[in-house]
Amino acid sequence: MSQFYLTALQMSLCLAPMAMGIFISMKVFNIPDITTDGSYTLGASVTAILLTQQYSIGTTLLLSMISAALAGVCTGFIHAKLRIDALLSGILVMTALYSVNLIIMGRSNIPLLQTSNIFGSASSGSTIIHQLSIAGIIVIILFLMLVYLLRSDFGISMRATGNNPGMTKAFGINNDRIKIIGLAIANALTGLSGFLVSQYQGFADINMGIGIVITGLGSVLIADALRKVLGIKGIGKQLLLVILGSMAFQMVLAFTLSLGVDPNLLKLITAVFVLAIVGLSAVGERIKK
Repeated sequence: MSQFYLTALQMSLCLAPMAMGIFISMKVFNIPDITTDGSYTLGASVTAILLTQQYSIGTTLLLSMISAALAGVCTGFIHAKLRIDALLSGILVMTALYSVNLIIMGRSNIPLLQTSNIFGSASSGSTIIHQLSIAGIIVIILFLMLVYLLRSDFGISMRATGNNPGMTKAFGINNDRIKIIGLAIANALTGLSGFLVSQYQGFADINMGIGIVITGLGSVLIADALRKVLGIKGIGKQLLLVILGSMAFQMVLAFTLSLGVDPNLLKLITAVFVLAIVGLSAVGERIKK
């Protein structure tokens, strides 16, 4: 049973970058970015192709994040420059990415069980603790980098653009450029999750990103609920809550599966769980008022 929850913890760490990416798009820019479903698979598909062709882990990581960032740039450009609704922009890019991912992969599924990856080769027999350590180090480094970014002048510009675009425009800040860069960063983080999860699971699949935005959204909503309860305002602490929210979300799903629930119902359970979080949060706000 402990192994079961350790596996869920490992998955939560692999998905934590995506949750932080959704935090940037939703909480910093107030943009519901559906591109996540496509850029997550894009990161995984690029990872699978490069690893099967014996590219290095560093090169694979870089190209996976860049490819996902370009997807975010496309969404940001459509929204900011063409003045199309952010939600529709994300849906358009996500839809296009399905074909792009299929072209990149050349087929619907690519196994990675026989390739060396960031968690160790198939023959090394790496333990779950070893895998947790690697994922944990990556998340810690990423967390520190994002805290530094969001506290920098550029990060403050990002946060101000999402909070009050009229004010930032009056101060001479190019809101469109900030949004495009911000969505690129958010989707690069999502691509990183695709990079990690595909290697951890041992395959990349064309349908692995379907509904994944709900998982990231659930993590962010849990973090937001904790933020309101604890009265936390610092951006660093909010990002930390997002990571904890990712862990909590996966643990709830693991507990549900441990009860013997049919795995085919997992997406339904995920949607209901997120709905419950949103509903309870809304009820709590009404009670306070």
